[in-house]
Amino acid sequence: MTTTTAPAAPVRDRSSRSAQNMRTLRRALRRLPIWIGVTILLVVVLYPQIWMILGSFKSQSEFLSNPALSLPSEWRFDNYVAALTTGNIGINYMNSIIVTIPSVIMIVFIGVAAGYALEIMVWKGRGGVLLYILAGIMVPGQMILVPLFITYFKIGITDSYLPLILTYTAMGLPLTTFLMATYFRSVPRSVFEAATVDGCGPLRSFFVLGIPLMKNAIFTVGTVQFFSVWNDLLIALTFTTRPAMATIQVGLLSLGDEYGSTQYGPLFAAVSLNILVLMTVFILLNKRIMAGMAAGAVKG
Repeated sequence: MTTTTAPAAPVRDRSSRSAQNMRTLRRALRRLPIWIGVTILLVVVLYPQIWMILGSFKSQSEFLSNPALSLPSEWRFDNYVAALTTGNIGINYMNSIIVTIPSVIMIVFIGVAAGYALEIMVWKGRGGVLLYILAGIMVPGQMILVPLFITYFKIGITDSYLPLILTYTAMGLPLTTFLMATYFRSVPRSVFEAATVDGCGPLRSFFVLGIPLMKNAIFTVGTVQFFSVWNDLLIALTFTTRPAMATIQVGLLSLGDEYGSTQYGPLFAAVSLNILVLMTVFILLNKRIMAGMAAGAVKG
């Protein structure tokens, strides 16, 4: 009589799959708190955004009587028209562009040049100069607004965009200079030494090597300064002498008084437009920002 035994391979396969499933389950359980935390953060961040966008399409009565996340009974695009026309948000946007672009260009160019001079060029006292520049980061901006306003008034430039541009440039330079010096520190010094041996002077080396090597860092610092200047309210409110010169943040602050009382539909429409611009800039420059942040984190 012949007896047969069942093969052991299927049993081992089942046990191997079971062990793999247990490992997968344990990994999922370990990651569960992280996913819960991310979900909570998404709700915290997205809830006001959804509330604001839905509110920008509602009438005043709908906004006050209906639930916050209820859909509008009628999608009122006239709120955006009112924000751009009656609320003068279009003019405020143009003023912000006029002020922000020159300020960011000056901050970045001077900051890159200062970082190059402090980190790449060798000269006596550069360490002390860097510390002196860094001291500007510790000076609260609120302390210098009144003296600056008096100075600008005596010079006779208060009725222009120059006070805003000069103030933003001066207040953005210390941090930009420090960051650019850090980025230049991550570049091997031999690159610039080789250029010097080949007959490249300091000025040519800055434009031919320094700026191209710092391209991602320039985008990173420029984006940070763009958001800082664009979102500023205190300086713009201090040096804005006429409503026609108001930036977007000052315009949003005074939008509630344009109609005698706060009209939430046009106000939320104006805020939505402002956030749309900032999100567009960030999305377009996101990869360069991440590359610039990584470049400054590693010393070459």
